Amino acid sequence: MQQWLKEVARGKRGSKDLDYHQTKEVAQAIINGDATDAQIAAYLIALRLKSESPEELLAFVHAFGDHSEKLESTQQSIIDLASPYNGRNTFMGSIPTAILMAEHGLPVFLHGSDALPPKYGVAMKEILARIGVDISLNAASLLKTITEAGIAFASTEEFSNSLGKLRKIRKELGVRTLLNTVEKLLNLANAESIMMGAYHRTAINKIAPIFKGLSYKNVYVVQGMEGSEDLPVHRNSFIFKITENEMESSIVNPEEFGLLAPEMDKDIKLTAKEQSDITMAILSGENSKILQYYYNQVVFNTGIRYYLFGAAASIGEGIEITKEQIREQKGLRQLEKWKTTQTKNVNTL
Repeated sequence: MQQWLKEVARGKRGSKDLDYHQTKEVAQAIINGDATDAQIAAYLIALRLKSESPEELLAFVHAFGDHSEKLESTQQSIIDLASPYNGRNTFMGSIPTAILMAEHGLPVFLHGSDALPPKYGVAMKEILARIGVDISLNAASLLKTITEAGIAFASTEEFSNSLGKLRKIRKELGVRTLLNTVEKLLNLANAESIMMGAYHRTAINKIAPIFKGLSYKNVYVVQGMEGSEDLPVHRNSFIFKITENEMESSIVNPEEFGLLAPEMDKDIKLTAKEQSDITMAILSGENSKILQYYYNQVVFNTGIRYYLFGAAASIGEGIEITKEQIREQKGLRQLEKWKTTQTKNVNTL
């Protein structure tokens, strides 16, 4: 481990990128317990200061993915919605959106952990637990729910013990590291498609090349709220489609679909209870003035995903499908279906 630290921790001018195989050795040393906590922390900070290369990031994704339990699914059409693991302060519209997608026949896989630095926002699993979803199912049980209800949530550190063991170090460091990206790309469901977020174009340019070394066939990266896959409705947003040979970008405008809304107060941080209450209200068909931003957010994001993943001929058509689902409380019934198909830790023996 020390030999690699000497390369990446030489300072801003002297530090060097390691190649894929060298970085895989580093990741393997961390996973196997051959690196001390001090060495792991030093490496993560050195990499943060240097900025990891796409090769280094890919090596970590592969190493931790190889040591993670995955769903043995033959349902290749699964869509992985990769939300940030450090949580959200704004409304997590991807939860009701995912439920609506499942109701419309698009299988969705969600995943996360307890909130992490640097934000320590509200974690997806907190909100899901409040609306009655079991957040501690094993792989066999998750496979059952995604097969029968078209949706599942995995508590990632239960499937990637190596990642879970690093939580203490990550909390003590308190800053973002490459692991914040790695955990979103483990593909625990062997999904064919992924949608994830990034804060800015620089981050997207760094992430884009690694998808050549991953198994996803359909990749979308968006400039969403708080770096998530959740697009806002108070401004235009970029959507990037990443293929093996190029990256195409497009702009979506909520005003074009009558969904533009004033930006919410940035100082308001929604609690898990508030988030779950809003989710249930929207799925129940409520559309009051106080819910307007959140309603528009869910309609906009769901409609866009229907278009991107082939369930609608246009964004406008996807939006109309979503509005009808909400009016008819189809999402609420889908949530109940999800909960009733959950079986606590199916025995695979």
